[in-house]
Amino acid sequence: MTTYDLARGLHILAVIAWMAGMLFLPRLYAYDAEQAEKPEPLRSGMRDLLRTWQTRLLKIIVNPAMTAAWIFGGWLIWIDGTTRGWEFLVQPWMLAKLAGVIALSAWHGFLAGERKRIHAGTSRRSGRFWRMTNEIPFVIAVVMVLSVTTEWTFG
Repeated sequence: MTTYDLARGLHILAVIAWMAGMLFLPRLYAYDAEQAEKPEPLRSGMRDLLRTWQTRLLKIIVNPAMTAAWIFGGWLIWIDGTTRGWEFLVQPWMLAKLAGVIALSAWHGFLAGERKRIHAGTSRRSGRFWRMTNEIPFVIAVVMVLSVTTEWTFG
């Protein structure tokens, strides 16, 4: 096993955890938004439970996984740059990957901010909105994974 193999394996594990959390968190938000239609005794108990799950998922899984993905991804870039040279950073496939990382991080920030709005009672997002946007991280991940595995380029 090489250092590169270790960094790559840890990066993949961190990304899996990050993606799992970012795919599940909007579903919890959808369930929360739909509680308004329920009678009060059911609504308040379920909302408390959902909000506990939202907070725990974000703070225990999603945030640490994103941090680990960034750290191990940076480590991979460092290993590649010091062994193969830094030219790969301006290749179209790598630029697409890095744009995806920024997009996923921005979506993560949006989800974290929305949790605060949901808990404060100021969110106006519907369950339908959360179901429609639930797959955004997956679509971004498809572009990123295919970019890295094919190392496509122009011409």
